[in-house]
Amino acid sequence: MLVFLDFEASSLSKQSYPIEVAWVFEDGRRESHLIRPAPSWDDWDAAAEAVHGITRAELLERGEDHATVARRMVDQLSGHDLLASAPSWDGKWLSVLLRAAKLPRHSLRLRDSDDAHRERAHAILSRTLSDNALASAVAEVLEQSEPRRAGEPPAHRALADAAEEHARWIAIGQLAETRAGGIPA
Repeated sequence: MLVFLDFEASSLSKQSYPIEVAWVFEDGRRESHLIRPAPSWDDWDAAAEAVHGITRAELLERGEDHATVARRMVDQLSGHDLLASAPSWDGKWLSVLLRAAKLPRHSLRLRDSDDAHRERAHAILSRTLSDNALASAVAEVLEQSEPRRAGEPPAHRALADAAEEHARWIAIGQLAETRAGGIPA
Protein backbone atom coordinates (compact mmCIF):
# COMPACT_ATOMS: atom_id res chain seq x y z
CA MET A 1 0.00 0.00 0.00
CA LEU A 2 1.18 3.53 -0.68
CA VAL A 3 2.08 5.66 2.33
CA PHE A 4 2.74 9.41 2.09
CA LEU A 5 5.27 10.46 4.72
CA ASP A 6 6.78 13.74 5.84
CA PHE A 7 9.28 14.92 8.44
CA GLU A 8 9.93 18.31 10.00
CA ALA A 9 13.44 18.90 11.32
CA SER A 10 15.58 20.97 13.64
CA SER A 11 17.30 22.68 10.70
CA LEU A 12 18.68 21.98 7.26
CA SER A 13 22.25 21.53 8.51
CA LYS A 14 24.28 18.31 8.38
CA GLN A 15 23.63 17.90 12.13
CA SER A 16 19.85 18.28 11.78
CA TYR A 17 17.49 15.69 13.19
CA PRO A 18 13.79 14.86 12.89
CA ILE A 19 11.39 16.61 15.24
CA GLU A 20 8.06 15.52 13.77
CA VAL A 21 6.93 12.72 11.48
CA ALA A 22 3.55 11.86 10.01
CA TRP A 23 2.21 9.46 7.45
CA VAL A 24 -1.02 8.91 5.56
CA PHE A 25 -1.87 5.53 4.04
CA GLU A 26 -3.59 5.51 0.67
CA ASP A 27 -6.77 4.33 2.47
CA GLY A 28 -6.69 7.50 4.63
CA ARG A 29 -5.35 6.08 7.91
CA ARG A 30 -2.87 8.52 9.44
CA GLU A 31 -0.50 9.09 12.33
CA SER A 32 1.57 12.01 13.55
CA HIS A 33 4.33 12.09 16.18
CA LEU A 34 6.38 14.83 17.78
CA ILE A 35 9.84 13.41 18.44
CA ARG A 36 11.73 14.13 21.66
CA PRO A 37 15.38 14.69 20.70
CA ALA A 38 17.90 11.97 21.49
CA PRO A 39 20.46 13.11 24.08
CA SER A 40 23.14 13.78 21.44
CA TRP A 41 20.83 15.82 19.19
CA ASP A 42 21.59 19.46 19.94
CA ASP A 43 21.34 21.21 16.57
CA TRP A 44 18.64 23.89 16.51
CA ASP A 45 17.89 26.68 14.06
CA ALA A 46 15.57 29.52 15.09
CA ALA A 47 14.79 30.17 11.41
CA ALA A 48 13.56 26.58 11.00
CA GLU A 49 11.48 26.97 14.17
CA ALA A 50 9.90 30.08 12.67
CA VAL A 51 8.86 28.03 9.62
CA HIS A 52 7.37 24.96 11.34
CA GLY A 53 6.38 26.64 14.63
CA ILE A 54 7.59 23.77 16.84
CA THR A 55 9.78 24.80 19.77
CA ARG A 56 12.52 22.66 21.29
CA ALA A 57 10.80 23.10 24.68
CA GLU A 58 7.59 21.64 23.18
CA LEU A 59 9.55 18.62 21.93
CA LEU A 60 11.11 18.08 25.35
CA GLU A 61 7.72 18.38 27.07
CA ARG A 62 5.37 16.64 24.65
CA GLY A 63 7.56 14.71 22.24
CA GLU A 64 7.62 10.93 22.19
CA ASP A 65 10.87 9.07 22.79
CA HIS A 66 12.80 8.94 19.51
CA ALA A 67 13.33 5.17 19.74
CA THR A 68 9.62 4.56 20.39
CA VAL A 69 8.72 6.58 17.28
CA ALA A 70 11.32 4.72 15.19
CA ARG A 71 10.02 1.32 16.32
CA ARG A 72 6.43 2.42 15.61
CA MET A 73 7.45 3.45 12.11
CA VAL A 74 9.16 0.13 11.40
CA ASP A 75 6.18 -1.76 12.84
CA GLN A 76 3.55 0.17 10.88
CA LEU A 77 5.38 0.99 7.64
CA SER A 78 7.50 -2.07 6.81
CA GLY A 79 6.43 -3.67 3.56
CA HIS A 80 4.65 -0.58 2.28
CA ASP A 81 5.61 1.78 -0.56
CA LEU A 82 6.82 4.88 1.32
CA LEU A 83 6.62 8.19 -0.53
CA ALA A 84 8.01 11.61 0.33
CA SER A 85 7.92 14.89 -1.56
CA ALA A 86 11.58 15.52 -0.63
CA PRO A 87 13.02 12.01 -0.33
CA SER A 88 16.64 13.09 0.02
CA TRP A 89 15.86 15.28 3.08
CA ASP A 90 13.21 12.98 4.53
CA GLY A 91 15.47 9.98 3.92
CA LYS A 92 18.29 11.71 5.80
CA TRP A 93 16.04 12.32 8.82
CA LEU A 94 14.62 8.81 8.65
CA SER A 95 18.16 7.45 8.70
CA VAL A 96 19.12 9.67 11.66
CA LEU A 97 16.05 8.47 13.57
CA LEU A 98 16.61 4.79 12.82
CA ARG A 99 20.32 4.91 13.69
CA ALA A 100 19.63 6.73 16.98
CA ALA A 101 17.15 3.97 17.85
CA LYS A 102 19.81 1.35 16.98
CA LEU A 103 17.70 0.03 14.10
CA PRO A 104 19.12 -0.72 10.65
CA ARG A 105 19.10 2.55 8.72
CA HIS A 106 17.70 0.78 5.66
CA SER A 107 14.77 -0.74 7.58
CA LEU A 108 12.53 1.64 5.66
CA ARG A 109 13.14 3.21 2.28
CA LEU A 110 11.54 6.23 0.67
CA ARG A 111 10.91 7.13 -2.92
CA ASP A 112 9.70 10.35 -4.51
CA SER A 113 5.94 10.95 -4.31
CA ASP A 114 6.17 12.65 -7.72
CA ASP A 115 6.97 9.22 -9.18
CA ALA A 116 3.81 7.72 -7.68
CA HIS A 117 1.74 10.65 -8.94
CA ARG A 118 3.12 10.25 -12.45
CA GLU A 119 2.60 6.45 -12.33
CA ARG A 120 -1.03 6.88 -11.26
CA ALA A 121 -1.84 9.33 -14.03
CA HIS A 122 -0.02 7.18 -16.60
CA ALA A 123 -1.76 3.95 -15.55
CA ILE A 124 -5.21 5.49 -15.87
CA LEU A 125 -4.64 7.52 -19.02
CA SER A 126 -2.82 4.74 -20.88
CA ARG A 127 -6.06 2.74 -21.01
CA THR A 128 -7.57 5.17 -23.52
CA LEU A 129 -4.85 7.40 -24.97
CA SER A 130 -2.28 6.67 -27.63
CA ASP A 131 1.43 6.90 -26.81
CA ASN A 132 1.55 10.18 -28.76
CA ALA A 133 -1.06 11.82 -26.54
CA LEU A 134 -0.12 10.14 -23.26
CA ALA A 135 2.90 12.19 -22.16
CA SER A 136 1.17 15.54 -22.59
CA ALA A 137 -2.01 14.30 -20.91
CA VAL A 138 -0.02 13.04 -17.91
CA ALA A 139 1.77 16.39 -17.68
CA GLU A 140 -1.55 18.27 -17.80
CA VAL A 141 -3.12 16.12 -15.07
CA LEU A 142 -0.07 16.61 -12.84
CA GLU A 143 -0.18 20.36 -13.41
CA GLN A 144 -3.93 20.54 -12.71
CA SER A 145 -3.47 18.57 -9.49
CA GLU A 146 -0.92 20.97 -8.00
CA PRO A 147 -2.30 21.76 -4.53
CA ARG A 148 -0.73 25.22 -4.26
CA ARG A 149 -0.07 28.17 -6.54
CA ALA A 150 3.48 28.65 -7.77
CA GLY A 151 5.68 29.97 -4.96
CA GLU A 152 3.15 29.17 -2.23
CA PRO A 153 4.95 27.22 0.53
CA PRO A 154 3.69 23.99 2.07
CA ALA A 155 2.29 24.02 5.60
CA HIS A 156 5.60 22.76 7.06
CA ARG A 157 3.82 20.52 9.51
CA ALA A 158 4.32 16.82 8.93
CA LEU A 159 0.69 15.68 8.94
CA ALA A 160 -0.56 18.57 6.83
CA ASP A 161 2.18 18.04 4.26
CA ALA A 162 1.71 14.24 4.11
CA ALA A 163 -2.06 14.71 3.83
CA GLU A 164 -1.55 17.20 1.00
CA GLU A 165 0.48 14.60 -0.97
CA HIS A 166 -2.25 12.01 -0.32
CA ALA A 167 -4.97 14.44 -1.44
CA ARG A 168 -3.00 15.18 -4.60
CA TRP A 169 -2.74 11.45 -5.36
CA ILE A 170 -6.54 11.19 -5.01
CA ALA A 171 -7.05 14.26 -7.22
CA ILE A 172 -4.75 12.84 -9.88
CA GLY A 173 -6.87 9.70 -10.00
CA GLN A 174 -10.07 11.70 -10.37
CA LEU A 175 -8.63 14.05 -13.01
CA ALA A 176 -7.14 11.18 -14.99
CA GLU A 177 -10.38 9.16 -14.84
CA THR A 178 -12.32 12.18 -16.11
CA ARG A 179 -9.79 12.75 -18.89
CA ALA A 180 -9.85 9.04 -19.81
CA GLY A 181 -13.62 9.13 -20.13
CA GLY A 182 -14.47 7.67 -16.75
CA ILE A 183 -13.46 4.11 -17.61
CA PRO A 184 -12.70 2.49 -14.23
CA ALA A 185 -9.54 0.47 -13.70
